[in-house]
Amino acid sequence: MTDAVLRAEAVLRAVCGDRVRTGFPMAPLTTLRVGGPAAIYLEAGSDADLAVAGRAAKETGLPVMVVGKGSNVLVSDAGFPGIVLRLGRGFRWAARDGDRLSAGGAMPLPALSGVALRHGLAGIEFGVAIPATVGGAVRMNAGAHGSEMAEVLERAEVFLLHEGQIRSVVAADAGFSYRASALPGSSVVVSATVVLGPGRTEEIRARMDEAREWRRRTQPLAEPNCGSVFKNPPGDHAARLIEESGAKGFSIGGASVSEKHANFVVTAPGARAADVVALIRAVQDRVEGLTGIRLEPEVHLVGEFDVVPG
Repeated sequence: MTDAVLRAEAVLRAVCGDRVRTGFPMAPLTTLRVGGPAAIYLEAGSDADLAVAGRAAKETGLPVMVVGKGSNVLVSDAGFPGIVLRLGRGFRWAARDGDRLSAGGAMPLPALSGVALRHGLAGIEFGVAIPATVGGAVRMNAGAHGSEMAEVLERAEVFLLHEGQIRSVVAADAGFSYRASALPGSSVVVSATVVLGPGRTEEIRARMDEAREWRRRTQPLAEPNCGSVFKNPPGDHAARLIEESGAKGFSIGGASVSEKHANFVVTAPGARAADVVALIRAVQDRVEGLTGIRLEPEVHLVGEFDVVPG
């Protein structure tokens, strides 16, 4: 354990006590189920926890990572050498104000879609098929079925770790793009407000059922995966290009391109993060060699890798 980690641990324990964990396994926190440990892990239950985490990072220079459902993350086999934060139950809530729904950053996006259904509010049905928290969905501008968070978000409250304070960011200032935002890297989305519209409950439910069924039918839900691995290039689909290149079903170590959906990588017991990243690179090379298109990864790589997809 480095001096920086020891100092950060001491700062955190002074406020958070035994809730601070060291050498904490990251694989169970990600949907790929691979990756090494976090140097320090804390499930934050309040703004005070986030404030002390920010102070520990600022005083020691350690990097900070925020994990939600872990569905868009690949952690290296060496793990993460800094502080990993996960929002706890104190950040899992939802409230309605007319056509607006507000929710804590730890609220699962599918659950928020369910809240909207109960109130007869339409516009976020697509969220039922996205395995993300509200905070993660805002940060990556999550989307499905032709809709995305940027279309419904009014504002997000972000905790600026290095400043120790909350800032409200309206959607127009979030810098949204395809599966990305320009929110500060050293910040945590602690809550968000979406603006929806009135709808017929049976029609909202039908759209949600359709999205669930589509996901069940087309995605390898029974196997560990991280969701879509590559962004769709303009005017095309990554899955089609991967299939066309003959990479569907291709394997490296314990990682394979899904036979059910070519833009998904699934892992078997004993798989390593290095297997996944090598497979991503191999698929990129194969598709580019055939089509001239270099697929851009959608999954976020965390930690040090010997090979990095370009």
